Amino acid sequence: MIPEDLRYTAEHEWLTPLQPTGDGEATHKVGITDFAQDALGDIVYVQLPEVGAEVKAGESFGEVESTKSVSELYAPVTGTVAAVNDKLADAPDLLNTDPYGEGWLVRIRPADPSAGDALLDAAAYRELTEAQ
Repeated sequence: MIPEDLRYTAEHEWLTPLQPTGDGEATHKVGITDFAQDALGDIVYVQLPEVGAEVKAGESFGEVESTKSVSELYAPVTGTVAAVNDKLADAPDLLNTDPYGEGWLVRIRPADPSAGDALLDAAAYRELTEAQ
């Protein structure tokens, strides 16, 4: 399952289009793809940055621990963490059961509002995953 309305990284993170937050700002919601959660197996722990942390596109901003391995999470865009999904502290398995919904990771207020446009669209991400 690869939602058509999202953008994707080669490291298997997804990014929503900019969404208004009510304070005049806009953020991207970020998560891991269904492909990533399937490859990881049962996720048992998620380490996320604090609200207010600065993240840089392509650099690690946290980790996901599964029964198989520990994997880095990479920021799809440069910006500031505006929100963290606190539900994951008690229910990291949401990444397995609902990776595009309740299993989101963080909201990022981007430094450049158009940065997400440079990421893979659904068709390009589909090609990437079919090649792996």
